[in-house]
Amino acid sequence: MNDLKAKVLDKTIPPFERLCLLMEVLRSPEGCAWDRAQTHHSLLPYLIEEAYEVVEAVESGDHEELKDELGDVICQVVFHAQLAREKGLFEANDSVNCIIDKLVRRHPHVFGEQKELNPQQVRDQWEKIKTGSGEKKTVLGGLPRSMPALTMAFRIGEKAGGVGFDWDCASDVFEKIDEELGEIKQELDSTGPDRQERIAEEFGDLLFAVASAARKLKVDPEAALRKALLKFIGRFEKLEQEVNESGRVFDDYTLDQLEDIWQRVKKTD
Repeated sequence: MNDLKAKVLDKTIPPFERLCLLMEVLRSPEGCAWDRAQTHHSLLPYLIEEAYEVVEAVESGDHEELKDELGDVICQVVFHAQLAREKGLFEANDSVNCIIDKLVRRHPHVFGEQKELNPQQVRDQWEKIKTGSGEKKTVLGGLPRSMPALTMAFRIGEKAGGVGFDWDCASDVFEKIDEELGEIKQELDSTGPDRQERIAEEFGDLLFAVASAARKLKVDPEAALRKALLKFIGRFEKLEQEVNESGRVFDDYTLDQLEDIWQRVKKTD
């Protein structure tokens, strides 16, 4: 074990190898009790958290933070690979080889006959290769059901579009959005025990159409919504500060008065 620890500290050894050795040490009887207690399932919240922290680092434009957060994600990957290695299932390098082979297969225009494809053509080819090779049984197969709904809507549209099932342009999607809005309004005037369920269903169709419009305009709907929410939070906190500094509470204000404050806050952005 001392030999392993020495290798972990030896910076002449390739970093990825050192990280794999480090995880082996942490999982050993001489390692860390917390690391030994972990399972694939117990680690999932941390993997998801680290992925979101990468998103925040990218959106902030902080390259140092991004470097650090990508390291955290890599650590989670190696942790899962170490758990599999202990069970004799596979090792980290097996996962690396898998993704290398997969990327070579999915880029025949690079590793086969050289072709100049634009990004959309590459995306369409990617989806066709996955289904044509039998790697995915269906066009929409492989999408995790635990994905954020807007992101799933975006990816479903991409995958369906990759095999030709898509609107021609964004304006066509806006017609669909108008149609879905009309159907919601119709349900608002309806009656019956399942009225609320029908309204919810129509809202789902509307959100799916909005996500499709965003995709056609090359906008990530999840990122766009998150940005809008953060903007709202910032403005609302300023509004709340003004209310608090007045010595009054929200109930002391009319909606019109709060709207006046909101409009002033917007001008300070």
